[in-house]
Amino acid sequence: MFTGIVEELGEITAVENLGDACRFRLRGPVVTEGAKHGDSIAVNGVCLTVVDHEGDEFTADVMAETLNRSSLGALDVGSRVNLERPTAVGARLGGHIVQGHVDGTGEVLERKPSENWEIIKISLPGDLARYVVEKGSITVDGISLTVVDAGPDCFTVSLIPTTLALTTLGLKQPGDPVNLEVDIVAKYVESLLGGAK
Repeated sequence: MFTGIVEELGEITAVENLGDACRFRLRGPVVTEGAKHGDSIAVNGVCLTVVDHEGDEFTADVMAETLNRSSLGALDVGSRVNLERPTAVGARLGGHIVQGHVDGTGEVLERKPSENWEIIKISLPGDLARYVVEKGSITVDGISLTVVDAGPDCFTVSLIPTTLALTTLGLKQPGDPVNLEVDIVAKYVESLLGGAK
């Protein structure tokens, strides 16, 4: 489990095409500290397994299902990525419950800068709209954010300077894809009440 509090802005240092999958090598000195084979690290909100680790870099295999359901397939050498290790039992839950299981992708539609913060509008796949509510939680590229406004096909989030400086959302421009994970609690409630109508 993750919290959506990004630990560092990492970088893709190599991409190996494996046919129906790919292998990323990523640099992240913070998240690789103490990392070992089999550990989980969220990359732009996608929970990946550490295959190998050397120095401040690690490798992770990404299967076709993940490439098809997330924006990881658009990454290349030099791409910046949000990195987070799983939360430790007993640690503070600074964001919200994040699984690292991407529900779909959106696209940055618009950026509205202000003096000290910025509003970003992001497209929302129709099948996810019912889980996104005003002042609710959503994960965008692995970042726990609060929804400002929610509509049937888009939503907005407000970003503080720290988020802009230390995550990929400071770099994303209109047209860029982002990974979305809706609040798991909403999905469980829907399932317990008999599913979507």
